[in-house]
Amino acid sequence: MSRLDALQAALRRPSVRSISRRYFVSNGFDGTLTSIGVATGAYLSGVPDGRTVVLVGVGGAVGLCTSGVWSVWEIERAEKLSQRRELERAMLRDLDDTHLQREDRAGRAVNAIASGVGPLVGTLTPLVPFLFEGWLVSLLQATLLSVAVGVGLLFAFGAYMGSIAELNWTVTGIRMALAGVLVAVVNVLLPG
Repeated sequence: MSRLDALQAALRRPSVRSISRRYFVSNGFDGTLTSIGVATGAYLSGVPDGRTVVLVGVGGAVGLCTSGVWSVWEIERAEKLSQRRELERAMLRDLDDTHLQREDRAGRAVNAIASGVGPLVGTLTPLVPFLFEGWLVSLLQATLLSVAVGVGLLFAFGAYMGSIAELNWTVTGIRMALAGVLVAVVNVLLPG
């Protein structure tokens, strides 16, 4: 079985999809809030242009993506190894280099990828308006659009999770979006 086949097989497992979905949304949420904070903080501190805001945001995205991939790889490795050791004790058998170990590795890879992609989407998407600063929009307009895009993205994350849980997706979307509004407001109220 090729690595691609193993990853596709892992994606078909409900437990892998569920964990990956949680990591993607949780880290996407973190990335989006970080981006909203970067956008408002940059404007309020006098950053002169949208390019600088994007570069700062990209730096944050790289950090969050690396954190997401690395931490999930290690966390899931430890958890799966612990579960496998427990199973080995019960079976009185070593399960290294078995189908179970290969499945765990593929699932861990899918989880780590989802965990890294979430903050990339969450951080970079709200920064898009800054690419048009000085051309189509002013720095203030880019900042306001960035916050609006971020709040919209948070709403989408919440609505998605609400639909999975068969809750009112509008309410869950609004609950998530409020975090973005809070970050923007707190940045405006901070002294300095």
